[in-house]
Amino acid sequence: MQLPSYTEIAQQNGVSDIVVRKALELLQSQGLVRSVRRRGIFVADRPNLVRVSPERQLESAERSFQNESDQQIHVERETEQIPATSELAEALGVPVGEEINHVITRAAEDGRPISISDTYHPLDVTDISGAAFLEETISDQLPTATHAAWLRIIPGDLVKTVHQRFLSADNRLIMISDVSYPRDRYDAFVFRMALK
Repeated sequence: MQLPSYTEIAQQNGVSDIVVRKALELLQSQGLVRSVRRRGIFVADRPNLVRVSPERQLESAERSFQNESDQQIHVERETEQIPATSELAEALGVPVGEEINHVITRAAEDGRPISISDTYHPLDVTDISGAAFLEETISDQLPTATHAAWLRIIPGDLVKTVHQRFLSADNRLIMISDVSYPRDRYDAFVFRMALK
């Protein structure tokens, strides 16, 4: 599928040609689009990369960030019960409107915001101890307004996101988490998985 021109994309989305150019360069560097000389830019024919790792995220956010840094780490959590939207209800297997937990976790390093996440789970799930599998999808994307505000992101800039799905042994989805980091926080994401 061919994408519209830079100018058309800019006009459709109310952004400058420079923002469009940066976004398309990023997509091309990730192999999601390809440029054909004198013809335009086309969507690439490949799926997203999803890494599956049952042992990732067993540490608390405090411990994970302390292992990365010798600076002062501050993590705050805000928990509230909210009615499940149709999207969350379908994913978590609960009725629309049923109360679920929403946990917002914000992390800062010496006062500089380095991470924010939104986690959702049914009230009968207290932690990830019931999870047998974790699927993580990593991408660069525009942050939600809340994530952009916390990370102090300039409008139009992308963040590194990790979408996590925690599943029980019988493949019931018990928790969803969307984590955002500044794109310059990490050079790469490395996964270590037990193979036996």
